Amino acid sequence: MDLEDIKKLIALLNEEALTEIEVEDSESRIRLARAPAQFVGEAHALPPAVNAVGQASDAPLPAPLEADRRRQITSPIVGTFYKAASPDAEPYIKLGDTVKKGQVICVIEAMKLMNEIESDVDGKVAELCVDDGAAVEFGETLFFIEPA
Repeated sequence: MDLEDIKKLIALLNEEALTEIEVEDSESRIRLARAPAQFVGEAHALPPAVNAVGQASDAPLPAPLEADRRRQITSPIVGTFYKAASPDAEPYIKLGDTVKKGQVICVIEAMKLMNEIESDVDGKVAELCVDDGAAVEFGETLFFIEPA
């Protein structure tokens, strides 16, 4: 597999929004993968943008919002999101509620197991990002919490 083939695979990975691609032929095997978005605790420099042929782009990246201190709570697993323990129960949290670190904020059902998701920060619920009963992916944003 030559450099041009690898560049085509990178382009395919970007164009199709894939997280992983693996190709094997009689001479070689290549696996390209990118990690899904996960918890963002602090601002970090982003890698340079990559264009379709795998080269760094000169286009500037958008500046992060310095005033946005919200903490992103993401799904640690693939499953079904529930805002309450049962259909007739009150939701664990609502928009504007104050939460404590370690407090259960939702449930994600995976393979018939109910997994309680806890807040990792004290604060106020600033945004709800997922509807009750929706399928969620690993790393998908569930909530934003404004730290106390």
